[in-house]
Amino acid sequence: MTEFDSSAFLKNLTHQPGVYRMYNDQAEVIYVGKAKNLKKRVASYFRMQVDNAKTRSLVSQIADMDVTVVNSETEAFLLENNFIKKYKPRYNVLLRDDKSYPFIFLSAHEHPRLSFHRGPQKKKGEYFGPYPSAWSVRESLRSMQRIFPVRQCEDSYYRARSRPCLQYQMQRCSAPCVEGYVSDEEYAEQVNLARMFLKGKNQQVIGTLVDKMENASDALNFEAAARYRDQINALRKVQERQWVSGTQDEMDVFGFAIRGNMACIQVMFIRDNQLLGSKSYFPKVPSTADEQEVFESFFLQFYLAGNKVIPKQIVLSHTFSDEQAIADLLSSEAGYRVKFYRGAREERRRYLQLAQTNAQTSLDAQYSQQKSVHARFLDLESALERDLPIQRMECFDISHTSGQQTVASCVVFNREGPLKSDYRRYNIEGITPGDDYAAMAQALKRRYKTVEDVQKIPDILFIDGGKGQLAQAEAFFEDWPDDKKPLLIGVAKGTSRKPGLETLILAYSHETLHFESHAPGLHLIQHIRDESHRFAIAGHRNRRQKVKTTSSLEAIPGIGAKRRQSLLKYMGGLQGLKRASKDEIASVPGISPELAETIYDHLHH
Repeated sequence: MTEFDSSAFLKNLTHQPGVYRMYNDQAEVIYVGKAKNLKKRVASYFRMQVDNAKTRSLVSQIADMDVTVVNSETEAFLLENNFIKKYKPRYNVLLRDDKSYPFIFLSAHEHPRLSFHRGPQKKKGEYFGPYPSAWSVRESLRSMQRIFPVRQCEDSYYRARSRPCLQYQMQRCSAPCVEGYVSDEEYAEQVNLARMFLKGKNQQVIGTLVDKMENASDALNFEAAARYRDQINALRKVQERQWVSGTQDEMDVFGFAIRGNMACIQVMFIRDNQLLGSKSYFPKVPSTADEQEVFESFFLQFYLAGNKVIPKQIVLSHTFSDEQAIADLLSSEAGYRVKFYRGAREERRRYLQLAQTNAQTSLDAQYSQQKSVHARFLDLESALERDLPIQRMECFDISHTSGQQTVASCVVFNREGPLKSDYRRYNIEGITPGDDYAAMAQALKRRYKTVEDVQKIPDILFIDGGKGQLAQAEAFFEDWPDDKKPLLIGVAKGTSRKPGLETLILAYSHETLHFESHAPGLHLIQHIRDESHRFAIAGHRNRRQKVKTTSSLEAIPGIGAKRRQSLLKYMGGLQGLKRASKDEIASVPGISPELAETIYDHLHH
């Protein structure tokens, strides 16, 4: 490894703000940093006496560096975040989940619709959130459906209705799609109540419904009064289940806990005076990072990663090195002033304490799980008598129903457990139905035909099946060109198919491995095998369902939705169309003799 000449690099380095990148001897970016003064910051890494052992470890890996000069500290924050997302350096703190958050969307139609929304907010209407997960949005929509009879159906379904659907029969929609069931004024009234509810004005909604119930009762309209009474009761039950309520209109609260090389950040989302939920994050923490760097790096990536809504108030457990610059950056991104708080006031302090408690609890649970996974890896390494630690394992499984809609799954585990971002499914085509051996051979070929990153080659490859499936893997890897070659192990179910009775078969020698039923190493193998089984079955079911819900007419060129509808209508369904002659098909409006011949040939050949 060529030693990096830091003095020559620093000699011509500017004092302006900017971003620096550090490279190792393989020309990989290992660290990205920002600085108000590039020369001063970069020089701090190469002092004669560096107290921090973590920093010394980083500096020892540097083979080259480059810098990008910017006009301001704000630009440096943004550029650093973009570089971290692009290069994912090993010595930077990495946010693993940068998805945008889901919202509840109230459309601006004549009869507005309530729906789930994630992504850019381009449609006309109102957005309520963000919610911490898709589940919390759908749970809120289900609750609202029982209280406010506002439609949640797709627009295409809404436009095609000629009579009310099952939701109307269940009193979960007032059927605005069909005339005569609800007036525009009554529907708009329910939409407004739903809007107030989503804004956290629960007491105002209940007060409005109480007034309407009393007015209906005075007018001897007891049926309407009973409906309002049921709405009030349902609303009060939902209100009882609210987690926390307060007086803060828009605020995010960050709790933080760290233990060794594991950190947890708990983010709580408060909108319209109510806590919509919270979420735990476990960023990838390099050994060189200290507590402040972990929290600050996560915080910046969290809000600059995409479609994150930046609130006006943010409650923090930690201070930042450049707090004013970060506040100015977020204010610039949001378009309004963003303020940081430390939980000095009673209500904010209560939220911060709750976030801190949840962060510590989540970290303890994650740490316990990691210890369990680590112990399983150690036991498996001992049983296999491996000198080097197992870093990556993969497992294949095949799923089908009588040979139809065959799907192969590949799941990946590292030392932290399942690595779901690397999971893959393969739809198997061109084989004899039910030939699991050919399906396995095709899946292996598609998975490993091009492996550019050596680190993606597994240390152990498990094949769910006996010697037949294992033979396909042996044949594929026989002429494997790379120096690194996975250890192949077949996982055959026992005679009674009970967990703990699996037979583990080593490739080529076909020796069997024996584990005690309570051995942690066997539990790890069972976990990865069961996960591949689950992933394959889920893919197969999705594919099978798609076949069930897809018309065989959709594959015919020139047949769109309207022609498909006409054919089925005039022929009395698909079976009638199959029995029809070419001339009968050509008699359907919009179907030419040439197209009728194409349809006939497709259905019969």
